Amino acid sequence: MTVRVLLADDQAIVRAGFRTILEAEPDLEVVGEAGDGGHAVRSARRLRPDVVLMDVRMPEMDGLEATAALAGHDVADPIPVLVVTTFDLDEYVFSALRAGASGFLLKDLDPDDLVEAVRVVARGDALVAPAVTRRLIDAFAHATPEPTAPSAALDDLTERETETLRLVAEGLSNAEIAERLVVGPATVKTHVASLLRKLALRDRVQLVVFAYEHGVVRPGQR
Repeated sequence: MTVRVLLADDQAIVRAGFRTILEAEPDLEVVGEAGDGGHAVRSARRLRPDVVLMDVRMPEMDGLEATAALAGHDVADPIPVLVVTTFDLDEYVFSALRAGASGFLLKDLDPDDLVEAVRVVARGDALVAPAVTRRLIDAFAHATPEPTAPSAALDDLTERETETLRLVAEGLSNAEIAERLVVGPATVKTHVASLLRKLALRDRVQLVVFAYEHGVVRPGQR
C-alpha cells in the first residue's frame, strides 16, 4: 500500500529535499506541498494524505495551529501530523504534541529515519523512540503547568494499567515495561491498547501528555 504524504514547510528547498528522499521509496508518494499553515490545512482536507509532514514556523498560520486544525482532539476525522522542527526539544514541539501531533522530527535527521518515521505514523503509531523520549519528557514535564483535576476515566483503569501508564510516561519502551512489571511484551501491548481505548486517546504521545497533565506522574519523578 502506498503512503501518501503532504509536505508543509515555508522553505522550498526543504520541501524539495524531503520530496527527493520520500519519493525514492516505492511505497511513499508526495501528493502535495504547502508553504504555509493555512495552505497546508486546505490541501490536507482536500487531498486526505496519510501523513502531513508539518514545519512549526510558517507564515499565515503556523504549524501549531495547522496541527490542531487537522489532528486536534476535537477533530472528527483527524489526519496524522508529524511535526518537524529545527531546534532540539523546541518549546513549540510540546505545544504541537498537545495539539494532536503523532510525533516530532528534527530537520537534521538521517534520510532513513525520515522514511521510517513517515511509515510509523502512517501505520497509526506515535513516533516516540525510547532513545529520545526521556529527553523529550524531561523538558516537556517541566514545561507543563500544574496538573488538572484527575480524570474520571482514571477510575476505570486497573492497577496494572495505571502502572503501565506511569511507565509509558516515564519514557520506557514496551520491552522495558515488560521487564519492570515481570510480564511478557504482548501483555504490555494489551495494557497500552486498553489504556488508549479507555482514555479515548489516539497514541503513545497522547498517553504521555495525559499522564503529566492529570498528575499520574510529575516532573522529576522516576
